[in-house]
Amino acid sequence: MMADKNRRDQLKALFETVETNSAPEQKPAELPPIQQSASVEPLKQRAASGAIKAMGLSLGGISKEIEDARRLKETFEGSERVVELDPALVESSFIEDRLSHDSGSDDSFEALVESIRQNGQQVPILVRPHPEKQGHYQTAYGHRRLRAARRIARPVQAIVRNLTDVQLILAQGKENTERRDLSFIERAFFARNLVERGFERGLVQDALSLDKAEMTRFLQVAAAVPATVVRAIGPAPKIGRPRWVRFAELLKSSDAQAAALNEITLEPFSAADSNARFNRIFERLLKSVEPVALAPRNMQSAVGNKYSGTRAIAQLNSDKGRQVLTFAEHIPQEFAVFVTGELETLLARYNSRSSDK
Repeated sequence: MMADKNRRDQLKALFETVETNSAPEQKPAELPPIQQSASVEPLKQRAASGAIKAMGLSLGGISKEIEDARRLKETFEGSERVVELDPALVESSFIEDRLSHDSGSDDSFEALVESIRQNGQQVPILVRPHPEKQGHYQTAYGHRRLRAARRIARPVQAIVRNLTDVQLILAQGKENTERRDLSFIERAFFARNLVERGFERGLVQDALSLDKAEMTRFLQVAAAVPATVVRAIGPAPKIGRPRWVRFAELLKSSDAQAAALNEITLEPFSAADSNARFNRIFERLLKSVEPVALAPRNMQSAVGNKYSGTRAIAQLNSDKGRQVLTFAEHIPQEFAVFVTGELETLLARYNSRSSDK
Protein backbone atom coordinates (compact mmCIF):
# COMPACT_ATOMS: atom_id res chain seq x y z
CA MET A 1 0.00 0.00 0.00
CA MET A 2 2.78 2.43 0.86
CA ALA A 3 4.48 1.67 -2.45
CA ASP A 4 1.23 2.51 -4.38
CA LYS A 5 0.77 5.75 -2.44
CA ASN A 6 4.36 6.81 -3.11
CA ARG A 7 3.94 6.05 -6.79
CA ARG A 8 0.72 8.16 -6.99
CA ASP A 9 2.42 11.06 -5.19
CA GLN A 10 5.34 10.99 -7.60
CA LEU A 11 3.03 10.86 -10.63
CA LYS A 12 1.05 13.80 -9.26
CA ALA A 13 4.22 15.79 -8.73
CA LEU A 14 5.39 15.04 -12.25
CA PHE A 15 2.14 16.25 -13.88
CA GLU A 16 2.09 19.38 -11.73
CA THR A 17 5.59 20.12 -12.99
CA VAL A 18 4.36 19.81 -16.59
CA GLU A 19 1.58 22.37 -16.01
CA THR A 20 3.96 24.82 -14.39
CA ASN A 21 6.56 24.52 -17.14
CA SER A 22 4.09 24.86 -20.01
CA ALA A 23 2.28 27.98 -18.72
CA PRO A 24 4.96 30.54 -19.68
CA GLU A 25 4.99 29.21 -23.23
CA GLN A 26 1.38 30.47 -23.74
CA LYS A 27 2.01 34.13 -22.64
CA PRO A 28 2.79 35.86 -26.02
CA ALA A 29 -0.83 36.91 -26.84
CA GLU A 30 0.15 39.54 -29.48
CA LEU A 31 0.98 36.92 -32.06
CA PRO A 32 -1.61 36.08 -34.66
CA PRO A 33 -3.81 33.14 -33.83
CA ILE A 34 -2.32 30.99 -36.54
CA GLN A 35 1.20 31.77 -35.35
CA GLN A 36 0.17 31.14 -31.72
CA SER A 37 -1.26 27.84 -32.72
CA ALA A 38 1.76 26.99 -34.79
CA SER A 39 4.29 28.04 -32.15
CA VAL A 40 2.57 27.02 -28.93
CA GLU A 41 1.47 23.57 -30.00
CA PRO A 42 4.94 22.25 -30.73
CA LEU A 43 6.10 23.65 -27.36
CA LYS A 44 3.32 21.79 -25.59
CA GLN A 45 4.26 18.66 -27.42
CA ARG A 46 7.90 19.01 -26.46
CA ALA A 47 6.97 19.67 -22.83
CA ALA A 48 4.66 16.68 -22.75
CA SER A 49 7.31 14.46 -24.30
CA GLY A 50 9.85 15.54 -21.68
CA ALA A 51 7.38 14.97 -18.87
CA ILE A 52 6.45 11.52 -20.09
CA LYS A 53 10.10 10.66 -20.50
CA ALA A 54 10.82 11.92 -16.98
CA MET A 55 7.81 10.03 -15.68
CA GLY A 56 9.06 6.84 -17.34
CA LEU A 57 12.50 7.27 -15.85
CA SER A 58 11.01 7.93 -12.41
CA LEU A 59 8.76 4.89 -12.60
CA GLY A 60 11.71 2.81 -13.77
CA GLY A 61 13.72 3.95 -10.76
CA ILE A 62 10.85 3.18 -8.41
CA SER A 63 10.44 -0.28 -9.89
CA LYS A 64 14.16 -0.92 -9.53
CA GLU A 65 14.09 0.17 -5.89
CA ILE A 66 11.10 -2.08 -5.23
CA GLU A 67 12.85 -5.01 -6.90
CA ASP A 68 16.06 -4.39 -4.95
CA ALA A 69 14.08 -4.24 -1.70
CA ARG A 70 12.29 -7.47 -2.57
CA ARG A 71 15.56 -9.23 -3.30
CA LEU A 72 17.11 -7.90 -0.10
CA LYS A 73 14.13 -9.17 1.90
CA GLU A 74 14.43 -12.59 0.29
CA THR A 75 18.14 -12.62 1.10
CA PHE A 76 17.48 -11.92 4.77
CA GLU A 77 14.67 -14.47 4.93
CA GLY A 78 16.73 -17.14 3.17
CA SER A 79 19.87 -16.70 5.25
CA GLU A 80 20.86 -16.54 8.91
CA ARG A 81 22.00 -13.31 10.44
CA VAL A 82 24.69 -13.04 13.07
CA VAL A 83 23.42 -11.41 16.26
CA GLU A 84 25.08 -10.33 19.48
CA LEU A 85 24.01 -12.14 22.66
CA ASP A 86 24.79 -11.62 26.31
CA PRO A 87 27.00 -14.61 27.28
CA ALA A 88 25.13 -14.80 30.59
CA LEU A 89 22.02 -15.83 28.63
CA VAL A 90 23.78 -18.61 26.70
CA GLU A 91 24.16 -22.05 28.29
CA SER A 92 26.30 -24.98 27.21
CA SER A 93 24.92 -27.90 25.23
CA PHE A 94 23.01 -30.51 27.20
CA ILE A 95 25.71 -32.96 26.03
CA GLU A 96 29.25 -32.33 27.24
CA ASP A 97 31.96 -32.79 24.61
CA ARG A 98 35.04 -31.17 26.17
CA LEU A 99 37.20 -32.03 29.16
CA SER A 100 39.59 -29.07 29.01
CA HIS A 101 37.25 -26.78 30.95
CA ASP A 102 37.29 -29.12 33.96
CA SER A 103 40.99 -29.87 33.91
CA GLY A 104 42.17 -26.35 33.12
CA SER A 105 44.49 -27.87 30.51
CA ASP A 106 43.29 -26.17 27.34
CA ASP A 107 46.62 -24.65 26.36
CA SER A 108 45.24 -22.78 23.35
CA PHE A 109 42.37 -21.13 25.21
CA GLU A 110 44.40 -18.15 26.42
CA ALA A 111 45.54 -17.54 22.84
CA LEU A 112 41.91 -17.60 21.70
CA VAL A 113 40.94 -15.08 24.39
CA GLU A 114 43.70 -12.71 23.32
CA SER A 115 42.80 -13.10 19.63
CA ILE A 116 39.17 -12.18 20.27
CA ARG A 117 40.25 -9.29 22.48
CA GLN A 118 42.49 -7.87 19.74
CA ASN A 119 40.68 -8.82 16.52
CA GLY A 120 37.12 -9.60 17.55
CA GLN A 121 35.26 -12.87 17.17
CA GLN A 122 35.75 -14.07 13.59
CA VAL A 123 33.50 -17.15 13.63
CA PRO A 124 30.02 -17.06 15.23
CA ILE A 125 28.76 -19.80 17.51
CA LEU A 126 25.56 -21.72 16.84
CA VAL A 127 22.78 -21.60 19.42
CA ARG A 128 19.11 -22.46 19.70
CA PRO A 129 16.41 -20.84 21.85
CA HIS A 130 16.50 -22.60 25.20
CA PRO A 131 13.68 -25.18 25.29
CA GLU A 132 12.89 -24.45 28.95
CA LYS A 133 14.05 -20.88 29.72
CA GLN A 134 12.42 -17.97 27.95
CA GLY A 135 14.98 -15.50 26.62
CA HIS A 136 17.90 -17.89 27.09
CA TYR A 137 19.86 -19.93 24.56
CA GLN A 138 21.62 -23.28 24.36
CA THR A 139 24.90 -23.81 22.54
CA ALA A 140 25.27 -26.35 19.74
CA TYR A 141 28.91 -25.53 19.07
CA GLY A 142 31.40 -22.80 19.88
CA HIS A 143 31.80 -23.45 23.62
CA ARG A 144 35.38 -22.16 23.74
CA ARG A 145 34.39 -18.94 21.95
CA LEU A 146 31.53 -18.53 24.42
CA ARG A 147 33.90 -18.97 27.36
CA ALA A 148 36.30 -16.45 25.81
CA ALA A 149 33.51 -13.88 25.42
CA ARG A 150 32.58 -14.38 29.06
CA ARG A 151 36.20 -13.93 30.10
CA ILE A 152 36.53 -10.52 28.42
CA ALA A 153 32.93 -9.47 29.21
CA ARG A 154 32.01 -9.01 25.56
CA PRO A 155 28.81 -9.99 23.68
CA VAL A 156 29.16 -13.25 21.79
CA GLN A 157 28.49 -13.35 18.04
CA ALA A 158 25.94 -16.09 17.36
CA ILE A 159 23.62 -17.60 14.79
CA VAL A 160 20.26 -18.46 16.33
CA ARG A 161 18.56 -21.48 14.78
CA ASN A 162 15.56 -23.53 15.86
CA LEU A 163 17.00 -27.00 16.46
CA THR A 164 15.61 -30.24 17.81
CA ASP A 165 17.75 -32.27 20.20
CA VAL A 166 18.81 -34.53 17.33
CA GLN A 167 19.69 -31.61 15.08
CA LEU A 168 21.69 -30.00 17.88
CA ILE A 169 23.87 -33.03 18.60
CA LEU A 170 24.38 -33.66 14.87
CA ALA A 171 25.55 -30.07 14.41
CA GLN A 172 27.71 -30.33 17.51
CA GLY A 173 29.31 -33.59 16.42
CA LYS A 174 29.83 -32.58 12.80
CA GLU A 175 31.46 -29.28 13.72
CA ASN A 176 33.83 -30.95 16.16
CA THR A 177 34.71 -33.68 13.66
CA GLU A 178 35.38 -31.20 10.85
CA ARG A 179 37.52 -28.97 13.08
CA ARG A 180 39.41 -32.05 14.34
CA ASP A 181 40.00 -30.45 17.73
CA LEU A 182 38.52 -33.12 20.02
CA SER A 183 40.90 -35.71 21.43
CA PHE A 184 40.20 -39.44 21.43
CA ILE A 185 39.01 -39.54 25.03
CA GLU A 186 36.78 -36.48 24.54
CA ARG A 187 35.09 -38.13 21.56
CA ALA A 188 34.75 -41.38 23.52
CA PHE A 189 33.00 -39.68 26.43
CA PHE A 190 30.88 -37.59 24.05
CA ALA A 191 29.68 -40.84 22.45
CA ARG A 192 28.99 -42.41 25.84
CA ASN A 193 27.04 -39.38 27.04
CA LEU A 194 24.86 -39.46 23.92
CA VAL A 195 24.12 -43.18 24.30
CA GLU A 196 23.29 -42.72 27.98
CA ARG A 197 20.88 -39.94 26.98
CA GLY A 198 18.97 -42.46 24.90
CA PHE A 199 20.20 -41.56 21.41
CA GLU A 200 20.50 -44.49 19.02
CA ARG A 201 24.00 -45.74 18.29
CA GLY A 202 23.52 -45.20 14.58
CA LEU A 203 22.75 -41.54 15.16
CA VAL A 204 25.80 -41.18 17.41
CA GLN A 205 27.97 -42.78 14.74
CA ASP A 206 26.69 -40.24 12.21
CA ALA A 207 27.32 -37.35 14.59
CA LEU A 208 30.93 -38.43 15.17
CA SER A 209 31.58 -39.93 11.72
CA LEU A 210 32.40 -43.35 13.19
CA ASP A 211 31.99 -46.87 11.89
CA LYS A 212 30.63 -49.67 14.09
CA ALA A 213 34.05 -50.96 15.15
CA GLU A 214 35.26 -47.50 16.15
CA MET A 215 32.05 -46.87 18.03
CA THR A 216 32.50 -50.09 19.99
CA ARG A 217 36.06 -49.18 20.98
CA PHE A 218 34.98 -45.69 22.06
CA LEU A 219 32.27 -47.07 24.32
CA GLN A 220 34.52 -49.78 25.77
CA VAL A 221 37.18 -47.26 26.78
CA ALA A 222 34.62 -44.81 28.19
CA ALA A 223 33.06 -47.59 30.26
CA ALA A 224 36.37 -48.89 31.63
CA VAL A 225 37.98 -45.59 32.69
CA PRO A 226 36.32 -43.89 35.69
CA ALA A 227 34.97 -40.44 34.87
CA THR A 228 36.85 -39.00 37.87
CA VAL A 229 40.15 -40.16 36.41
CA VAL A 230 39.33 -38.87 32.93
CA ARG A 231 38.33 -35.43 34.22
CA ALA A 232 41.54 -35.24 36.25
CA ILE A 233 43.67 -36.15 33.23
CA GLY A 234 41.87 -33.86 30.79
CA PRO A 235 41.78 -34.14 26.98
CA ALA A 236 45.34 -35.51 26.58
CA PRO A 237 45.44 -34.46 22.90
CA LYS A 238 48.65 -36.38 22.13
CA ILE A 239 47.35 -39.69 23.49
CA GLY A 240 45.67 -41.74 20.79
CA ARG A 241 43.42 -44.78 20.67
CA PRO A 242 46.02 -47.59 21.21
CA ARG A 243 47.30 -46.20 24.52
CA TRP A 244 43.81 -45.41 25.81
CA VAL A 245 42.71 -48.97 24.98
CA ARG A 246 45.72 -50.34 26.89
CA PHE A 247 45.01 -47.90 29.72
CA ALA A 248 41.46 -49.24 29.97
CA GLU A 249 42.77 -52.81 30.14
CA LEU A 250 45.13 -51.91 32.99
CA LEU A 251 42.25 -50.42 34.98
CA LYS A 252 40.15 -53.57 35.11
CA SER A 253 41.17 -54.52 38.66
CA SER A 254 40.05 -52.65 41.75
CA ASP A 255 43.68 -52.30 42.89
CA ALA A 256 44.57 -50.57 39.63
CA GLN A 257 41.66 -48.16 39.95
CA ALA A 258 42.69 -47.38 43.52
CA ALA A 259 46.23 -46.66 42.33
CA ALA A 260 44.91 -44.30 39.65
CA LEU A 261 42.67 -42.47 42.12
CA ASN A 262 45.61 -42.07 44.47
CA GLU A 263 47.86 -40.70 41.73
CA ILE A 264 45.48 -37.88 40.82
CA THR A 265 45.68 -36.54 44.39
CA LEU A 266 49.45 -36.01 44.25
CA GLU A 267 50.91 -32.54 43.74
CA PRO A 268 53.25 -33.51 40.87
CA PHE A 269 50.22 -34.84 39.01
CA SER A 270 48.34 -31.55 39.38
CA ALA A 271 51.38 -29.57 38.23
CA ALA A 272 51.76 -31.60 35.02
CA ASP A 273 50.02 -30.92 31.71
CA SER A 274 47.27 -33.19 30.41
CA ASN A 275 49.50 -35.53 28.39
CA ALA A 276 51.98 -35.88 31.26
CA ARG A 277 49.13 -36.67 33.66
CA PHE A 278 48.07 -39.57 31.50
CA ASN A 279 51.64 -40.85 31.32
CA ARG A 280 52.09 -40.67 35.11
CA ILE A 281 49.08 -42.91 35.75
CA PHE A 282 49.88 -45.18 32.81
CA GLU A 283 53.43 -45.84 34.01
CA ARG A 284 52.29 -46.40 37.59
CA LEU A 285 49.72 -48.95 36.46
CA LEU A 286 52.31 -50.78 34.38
CA LYS A 287 54.56 -51.12 37.42
CA SER A 288 51.85 -52.17 39.87
CA VAL A 289 49.65 -54.34 37.68
CA GLU A 290 52.29 -55.96 35.49
CA PRO A 291 55.11 -57.40 37.62
CA VAL A 292 58.53 -57.52 36.04
CA ALA A 293 58.79 -60.81 34.22
CA LEU A 294 61.68 -62.97 35.31
CA ALA A 295 63.61 -64.46 32.45
CA PRO A 296 63.70 -68.25 32.61
CA ARG A 297 66.99 -69.33 34.16
CA ASN A 298 68.61 -72.63 34.86
CA MET A 299 69.60 -73.46 38.42
CA GLN A 300 72.97 -75.16 38.23
CA SER A 301 74.23 -77.42 40.99
CA ALA A 302 76.90 -80.06 41.21
CA VAL A 303 75.42 -83.40 42.18
CA GLY A 304 78.64 -85.29 42.63
CA ASN A 305 79.57 -88.56 41.09
CA LYS A 306 76.01 -89.84 41.41
CA TYR A 307 75.20 -88.06 38.15
CA SER A 308 77.25 -87.84 35.04
CA GLY A 309 78.92 -84.45 35.06
CA THR A 310 77.46 -81.14 36.19
CA ARG A 311 74.00 -80.69 34.75
CA ALA A 312 70.99 -78.45 35.44
CA ILE A 313 68.67 -79.97 38.00
CA ALA A 314 65.75 -77.51 37.77
CA GLN A 315 64.36 -74.53 35.85
CA LEU A 316 62.58 -71.53 37.40
CA ASN A 317 59.88 -69.80 35.34
CA SER A 318 57.68 -66.78 36.09
CA ASP A 319 54.07 -67.14 34.99
CA LYS A 320 51.63 -64.27 35.75
CA GLY A 321 53.30 -63.53 39.05
CA ARG A 322 53.73 -67.18 40.03
CA GLN A 323 57.15 -68.84 40.28
CA VAL A 324 57.21 -72.37 38.87
CA LEU A 325 60.15 -74.69 39.65
CA THR A 326 60.47 -77.61 37.24
CA PHE A 327 62.96 -80.42 37.91
CA ALA A 328 64.91 -81.92 35.06
CA GLU A 329 63.88 -85.31 33.78
CA HIS A 330 66.95 -87.05 35.19
CA ILE A 331 66.15 -85.92 38.76
CA PRO A 332 64.54 -88.73 40.80
CA GLN A 333 60.97 -88.16 41.91
CA GLU A 334 61.98 -88.85 45.48
CA PHE A 335 64.25 -85.81 45.42
CA ALA A 336 61.35 -83.58 44.40
CA VAL A 337 59.34 -84.98 47.31
CA PHE A 338 62.25 -84.36 49.63
CA VAL A 339 62.55 -80.73 48.52
CA THR A 340 58.84 -80.24 49.03
CA GLY A 341 59.16 -81.42 52.61
CA GLU A 342 62.02 -79.03 53.23
CA LEU A 343 60.22 -75.93 51.90
CA GLU A 344 59.22 -74.58 55.33
CA THR A 345 62.80 -74.92 56.58
CA LEU A 346 64.14 -73.25 53.46
CA LEU A 347 61.67 -70.36 53.80
CA ALA A 348 62.69 -69.84 57.43
CA ARG A 349 66.35 -69.75 56.45
CA TYR A 350 65.54 -67.22 53.68
CA ASN A 351 63.62 -64.97 56.06
CA SER A 352 66.43 -65.15 58.59
CA ARG A 353 68.96 -64.06 55.98
CA SER A 354 66.70 -61.19 54.83
CA SER A 355 66.28 -59.87 58.38
CA ASP A 356 70.04 -59.88 58.94
CA LYS A 357 70.65 -57.54 56.00
